[in-house]
Amino acid sequence: MDKVYNHKKSERRIYEMWEKSGYFTPKIDKSKKPFTILLPLPNASDPMHMGHALFTIEDILVRWHRMMGDPTLWLPGGDHAGIETQYVFEKHLAKEDQSRFDFDRNTLYKMISEFVEKNKDINRDQMKHLGFSLDWTRYHYSLEPEIVEKVLETFRKLHSDGLIYRGERLVNYCTKCGTAFSDLEIDHVEETGSLYYLNYGSIQIATARPETIFADVAVGVNPTDKRYKNIVGKEAVIPLINRKIPIISDDLVKKDFGTGALKITPAHDPADYEIGQKHKLPIIRSIDLSGRMINVQEKYAGMKILKAREAVLDDLKIAGSLVKIEPLVHTISSCYRCKTTIEPMLMPQWYVKTKPLAEPAIRAVKEGKTKIVPKKRFEKMYFRWMENITDWNISRQIVWGPRIPAWYCLDCNPNIEITFLDKNGGKISRKYTELKGRYTFAEIKGGLQSLTAPVESEYSLNDKAGQKRPDACIQCEKCGGKNILQETDTFDTWFLSGQWPVTTLGYPDSEDFKYFYPTSVLDTLWDILFFWVARMIMFGLYLTGNVPFKVTHMHARVVDEKGQKMSKSKGNVINPIEMADKYGVDAVRMTLIYGVSQGSDVSVSDDKIRAMRNFANKIWNIGRYILGSFDRAGYKSYEDVPLYSPDMEGLTKEDKAIVKDLKKLIKSVTENLKKFRFDFASEEIYQFIWHRFADEYLEYSKERAGNGDKACLSILFHVYKNCLKLLHPFMPFVTEEIWGQIPKAEKDPLIISKWPK
Repeated sequence: MDKVYNHKKSERRIYEMWEKSGYFTPKIDKSKKPFTILLPLPNASDPMHMGHALFTIEDILVRWHRMMGDPTLWLPGGDHAGIETQYVFEKHLAKEDQSRFDFDRNTLYKMISEFVEKNKDINRDQMKHLGFSLDWTRYHYSLEPEIVEKVLETFRKLHSDGLIYRGERLVNYCTKCGTAFSDLEIDHVEETGSLYYLNYGSIQIATARPETIFADVAVGVNPTDKRYKNIVGKEAVIPLINRKIPIISDDLVKKDFGTGALKITPAHDPADYEIGQKHKLPIIRSIDLSGRMINVQEKYAGMKILKAREAVLDDLKIAGSLVKIEPLVHTISSCYRCKTTIEPMLMPQWYVKTKPLAEPAIRAVKEGKTKIVPKKRFEKMYFRWMENITDWNISRQIVWGPRIPAWYCLDCNPNIEITFLDKNGGKISRKYTELKGRYTFAEIKGGLQSLTAPVESEYSLNDKAGQKRPDACIQCEKCGGKNILQETDTFDTWFLSGQWPVTTLGYPDSEDFKYFYPTSVLDTLWDILFFWVARMIMFGLYLTGNVPFKVTHMHARVVDEKGQKMSKSKGNVINPIEMADKYGVDAVRMTLIYGVSQGSDVSVSDDKIRAMRNFANKIWNIGRYILGSFDRAGYKSYEDVPLYSPDMEGLTKEDKAIVKDLKKLIKSVTENLKKFRFDFASEEIYQFIWHRFADEYLEYSKERAGNGDKACLSILFHVYKNCLKLLHPFMPFVTEEIWGQIPKAEKDPLIISKWPK
């Protein structure tokens, strides 16, 4: 053995040997029970971060089961990542003084696709770098035609079963990203702003959003508020536009906020929308999808929200309608991608009725068909979300992703609003009834950016015709016309990834699906327990009648040494690839596992990784010492020393004690792996190797080993080889490298050696 373990010299060579030898690819053996894990699919075009390095947990399970002799599949994949990928691409466009609005949707889609294709192998190569023993022969990408087609089939099945509908509701809309988000996809940020007191004639109101007064339809007070008992049912007057609106009472109005009187703006506030629905109030929009003012006086039209706020406040002061301004500490919603303030926006969207899907998913966990680990903390979270589930908005107003397979006849739905680039590159946004006759259908379709169909619009799912033939060949079943456009909304990314276990395994007819489904374990971060885990359970049960995995393990979150979440803005990001190059992959992997209790945070620092590099060196040096003992004893061949057996001659009480302790270690590590206690298992191995074996037994054995005591040398090899096996799932490279250089009865590489009993 070399004097020093050189990870750079070993890692690539060893991984190529594993992969080329087919050790990652299981064979279907119906006489054996398989062990299956699906990789939580990372963004196909993004570099890996330290959180992705926690795939180490899955690799530990996979390597352990492979050594146990189970047909073991770890199936990799990459996610097109919808809004996240488009957001990154738009930042590239911005550097060139361009935006998504400069291109028709087909051109933009192709540009993003080319961008992704250039970067698609980044994290695949990085996962190989980190030693992940994934079956690359079964790799899948979320936009593969076969996967997309199965996703569309699920949509059509849901629609046929009455679980899909279009609804016009207030949604969380990012005017910069240009799409709606679910409640769970937005950040809530505390902000110090202002509370503006305005004179509405017969009553004073307080608001944080004076720019939306043009969309007010009522003033609300609490029915128990004695101050306003005598004016409920009378009228208030909106300043600047002098429009009269009713004063109503509703329990949702808080008496202790501001004046206790609330301007009701259903189009731009969730609570106001609820009040408006209850009282059958009209809905007026004053902000469009680009965040500009509409349906307002001409001087404000087209202004961005904050600029309009300043202009409205100036005019309210002049009119004497601004009574006072107070500081206001409140929580606002912001886009999790670009941090733009979310605008509540009333718009038609596609929804899935989730309660019929959630009920069997709740029962599956209660009945133990799927176990959540750790149970105590995360089962409660799962049930809380699922029992209070609301219908799922699956519409996203972006280009990157599969379009919802619905088609609109423009002649039957003339009020559809269409945005497109004309033949001169000019952006046009009008209702079809205004475009018809001025532009050809071919020009509209060729330059199409987006369409917004009123919620009552008629549409056709057209079965599979829209996917098999050009739109121009489709005829409207009602009028026979051919001016038909497909919905421009794309699916929420989670709609695709929620079907990942069934789509990647080839549901319903493939041999892989029949053998490997349901999968054994899903390991992921707890923050997507609802986004991904719950939806996979719902879809798995809906499509197959069976849960997609038997156990879902919630792993820890990676933080810096101060316990703070890693982020580029904080400057505390630690790159796993850089650390692996510096200290070795094994050191990075062990750092992420050692001493980390279930569901807690993983603190990562340069010092901690360096300490685990020292442990890798310790393991190497133990091997050098044992092999060197042969030379010091004058043996010319390793065969001069017999393999250990419990009844061999010359065993001392110290020999028997270390073997007994090894047996305890094997049993304990195996039990802890069964319980997903990777922290206990790694600590036990570490402590045994460094202290019990190296500090105690090796020190005791030096004189005997140096004198060529065969029983002693046999014990050294026996304990050392079993330690390498136990450690292999955690630190695969250094253990495999040593395994190839020491005498042993097994000829196979360590990766497929038998787990010690």
